[in-house]
Amino acid sequence: MKIPGMASVRGGGKLWTVGRNRLRERMVEGAENGGGATAEAPFRLVEAPAPGRFVFASPHSGDVYPADMEAAPDLSGPSLRSAEDALVDRLIAPGTAGGAGLLLGRIGRAYVDLNRDPDDLDPALIEGLEGHAPSPRAAAGYGVVPRLTGDGRPLYGRRLGLQEARARLAAVHAPYHEALALMMHEAKARCGEAVLVDWHSMPSRAAGGAGGPDVVLGDRHGSSCAAALTRRLRRSFEALGWRVALNQPYSGGWTTQTWGRPDAGFHAVQVELNRALYLDEATARPGRGWPRCAAGVGRVIGELLADPTAYGGA
Repeated sequence: MKIPGMASVRGGGKLWTVGRNRLRERMVEGAENGGGATAEAPFRLVEAPAPGRFVFASPHSGDVYPADMEAAPDLSGPSLRSAEDALVDRLIAPGTAGGAGLLLGRIGRAYVDLNRDPDDLDPALIEGLEGHAPSPRAAAGYGVVPRLTGDGRPLYGRRLGLQEARARLAAVHAPYHEALALMMHEAKARCGEAVLVDWHSMPSRAAGGAGGPDVVLGDRHGSSCAAALTRRLRRSFEALGWRVALNQPYSGGWTTQTWGRPDAGFHAVQVELNRALYLDEATARPGRGWPRCAAGVGRVIGELLADPTAYGGA
């Protein structure tokens, strides 16, 4: 079911013509809604001094939860934040020095998931969706407006109205993807192609514990980017002594699917970092491995951006 009034970002289209001035307004403007999502800037954009073809995005590192969320009163803070890719925005900050612009989500993933199709709604949570068949992911509680926390607890003691869900998407999801579309089209105009690296983190339990991968690279099973880009990232991470998996258990989400169109000059790859590498998962603060992980990610980024055409692009 298409939500009335929601613009599509599939393929970019004309959305990138919104212009930088309007995007800057969206970053700072507030709405007199009593502390809702539009009272908070939905994303942070960090421009590179000498921009090139790369865009780095971290859609899930946001930790702002608007007052109108009205989560279940007995929900703990750690549970509310358990789906966050905490601190990933800090790990990828070195990208700007090599020419990658950064797009960083600010609103917590439990409020709106920026790596989901805006139509991926959950009728079990949202009223007014009669006849809407949910995707398997939404039916499991993890649609674009999640029903469950990352650790499986109910986010709400109520159902949300369709207008409420639509307002969240318009305030948070749409402007983030307008900004991403603008950045990708600008990069392509500069360099003849644009390359999105969508950065995420995964709970250590999802990675299979101590014997699981440290990094998962998702390229939609080879369809979303030049194969040499995936190979280059894999070599760089493995040179750190880290275990790397391809497309299992994460092959790339909605953003990678949307922008992974190499034939049109748009490449996209998703990077999942095992939180055990850098995070105290109980507190969402840097863990003992933070210095080593930050240095390692910085090294991978430096190698990737040092010769941005070496992976097989234009």
